Amino acid sequence: MAPKSQKQKSAGGHKRAKPILPDREEVEPVTMESMGHPEIYPLVLTTQTQEIFNCRIDEDVTDEKPYKLIKKEDILADFKNRAAVSDFYPVKKVIQEYPGDELLVVYDKDFRYGLNFYLIGTEEGKENYLNRPEVPEEQEEYKEHTSEDLYIYKPPISKPWVSLGSEKEIDEESVKESAKQITYMISRKRSEFGAPVKFRDQNASSVKDAYIECTAYPDKNFIVKQLEKDVGMQVVPKVKDTSTQTRCVEIALQQNEIMNTFIDDWKCLAEEEGTFGDKTDTHLKEYQSFTDLHNLTENMVTSISWHPTIYGLIAVSVAVRLSLEDRVHFSGKLLLQPSLILFWSFSDPIHPQLMLESPDDIFCFKFCPSDPNIIAGGCINGQIVLWDITAHADRIENIKTGGSRSKKATLKPMFLLEPDSNKEAMYIRHCAVSSIENGHKKVITDIHWLSDTFEINRMGSVFENRSGICCQLVTCSADCTICFWDIRSQKALTPPPIEKKKEESIEIPFDVPSTFLHLDLSWKPLIKIRLSKGETSLDHCPTKVSLSEDHLLYKAQDKILAQSKVVKAGEMNPYHNLEGALANNLKPIEDFCTKFFVGTEEGGVIYTDWKMERDPETGRLMAKKPVNLYAVHDGAVHTVQRSPFYKDIILTIGGWNLAIWKEGITTGPLLQSCCAPKRYTAGHWSLTRPGVFYIGREDGYIDIWDLLEKTHEPAQSQNICITMITYIKPWSFTAKQQFIAVADYYGTLHILEIPWTLSHPSTNEASSMSYYFEREVKHLEYVEQRKKIREQEKKEMELELEKKKTKTYQKSKEQMEAELKADYDNYLELEKNTLINLGLIKVPETMSFMDLM
Repeated sequence: MAPKSQKQKSAGGHKRAKPILPDREEVEPVTMESMGHPEIYPLVLTTQTQEIFNCRIDEDVTDEKPYKLIKKEDILADFKNRAAVSDFYPVKKVIQEYPGDELLVVYDKDFRYGLNFYLIGTEEGKENYLNRPEVPEEQEEYKEHTSEDLYIYKPPISKPWVSLGSEKEIDEESVKESAKQITYMISRKRSEFGAPVKFRDQNASSVKDAYIECTAYPDKNFIVKQLEKDVGMQVVPKVKDTSTQTRCVEIALQQNEIMNTFIDDWKCLAEEEGTFGDKTDTHLKEYQSFTDLHNLTENMVTSISWHPTIYGLIAVSVAVRLSLEDRVHFSGKLLLQPSLILFWSFSDPIHPQLMLESPDDIFCFKFCPSDPNIIAGGCINGQIVLWDITAHADRIENIKTGGSRSKKATLKPMFLLEPDSNKEAMYIRHCAVSSIENGHKKVITDIHWLSDTFEINRMGSVFENRSGICCQLVTCSADCTICFWDIRSQKALTPPPIEKKKEESIEIPFDVPSTFLHLDLSWKPLIKIRLSKGETSLDHCPTKVSLSEDHLLYKAQDKILAQSKVVKAGEMNPYHNLEGALANNLKPIEDFCTKFFVGTEEGGVIYTDWKMERDPETGRLMAKKPVNLYAVHDGAVHTVQRSPFYKDIILTIGGWNLAIWKEGITTGPLLQSCCAPKRYTAGHWSLTRPGVFYIGREDGYIDIWDLLEKTHEPAQSQNICITMITYIKPWSFTAKQQFIAVADYYGTLHILEIPWTLSHPSTNEASSMSYYFEREVKHLEYVEQRKKIREQEKKEMELELEKKKTKTYQKSKEQMEAELKADYDNYLELEKNTLINLGLIKVPETMSFMDLM
């Protein structure tokens, strides 16, 4: 199907031409009179087709001549040779009915009609394109006239400097030394020159010549006589200080200023012990635990999410504890067992409050930040599931009336309800699931709601949110894709036939709300991104994502509570009228960061952009290449999370180590830990202390990191369970009570109370952590500079070594020449002596042999 932008009608009331996609559907003749070219048909001509018909880009068709006349009989012959594979096959009917012998094919460089070429299907359109009207003479004269008046830049010409007296003023205003400099001469005896020096401790004042003191003394040359002085005088009465028996009262007043005598010492003593880190209050305390006793299958907890507004209510998703081979082997039995999300309450540790059904096991889910009754989850089969529990909200909350506003909602356990209501609607069916054909193909590993402050289109451009609520999601999957979804309808829905309406009304259960009925089994992603590995055809496999606006969701609890009160007051729920928001105009947001962090299955951390770009050859939308790729972790990354206090600080955990990053720093992580004794399996930032985060291990321990105390190892470790920790989720209800939920591989949910020292930050903790991160950034910059300096020094050393080798080679050559010359001189001397001894020559004493030669 063609994009919607090309299906819209032009101003003249005619339809635009449909771009031909690879599904090879034939198009109908479509006129474009508003563009001045009737009967235009966009085409995609591949490189092979361009070579067959001699219409190669930048060779046969250029900017000066962007068209090519192709014989009709050549195209018909191509139909016989390549049949439906031919790029002209989509317009086969148009070509067969064409009256002329040559067809005009034009190169569409700017993709004006969507593809790289287009065909003009009539003789009249071809003649209009080839024989364009000439420019009138008046316009040519005007162009010649304007070209002469154009300003031509001339570079400045240097001229000799001419003095106008400014150097004299500079010389007069300059400071010159007028006083004579003082000179000291320090000397020692000549006999002490070169003597060994021995240092020892001594009193400088008791030894002669042990030190020289240059004390200040008055100098007459610098004494200025004061000739005039202004002094102000005022007559005041005399003051006299007296005291009569006020000593005791003075001591009492001083004590009142020093300390408060009416404070409760016992309460302050307990707070002081907690503030200064009492060892008895540093460990996590077991508060409650939950286990599904009604389900006999061996399940593990895959995800945790606290209810945003209800105190003591937490939701967990469970999955069967089987490997891929076992899951395939027992697939028949697994279909008979429900896949659930369980709602647990502090008031009832045995019975779940609600059970949300899904088509398959859920591995991640999130409450909607705009409405906590809307829940989105990702399945192991790649589908996204949506629930609307608005009709069941009374089962999990009961607002007390007549109290103060500060009182929180209390829970109504299932066993306190009436018998009939306790049996009804225990299992809540989902409202909608995504399309299997167009969504993810493997397990969804992460899901996030986009903030209600913005939304994106198919190109990835950012606009102001037209609905005012969270309507878009982002998911990542093991099928190497990242998808953005919109829960609103993407096209105008045509009213279905009456018979079809009756059939649908019969198939939909009565207890399933119709909030997302328009998405069920037809929901497609808005954008699909693949993270390419570059030159290879393989892609990165994402496991977790973190957007730049994730830190805003930590502070959305008050906003969610306000929106839920508005809905309860009787106003229409905005999620029940999603289709009405499509007609609003979109206002773009400038300077919005569209880059985000991605953790991969190979242990890498990727910094990439979600904006799409067009392929220059095919004109299709494709994802941009990753900005940065870091291979830091030695295992799959399972945590990529932004700090709740710093929007540009990101924590990543994978394998046996962790790393802390700062957005905008491309040289590497600010902090990278060494290998832990056991593999890390989960992690989360503290919600109240900027320098604290929790990490779960495969042996059931939790490592608590406090960066203000230690940066190379965890501050403390605590055993929670006997098996692997699968998920960690802290939550802050009040300033005095904070919990952390820990799930294990055996399906048990542990609720732990966070002690005072780990929940209450120090006075300057936020500023201290900011200073620590800035110091680490400077350290990275310094290390990068030292690397460049070392590389330069290495190059210089290699160059110097090459020079030394060259000099050594030259020196050995000179030595060889000297040795040859010495041997030749020795030979001449031997020859001379031999001739003299034989009497063949007589050499006078005054004449040397060299003179004879």
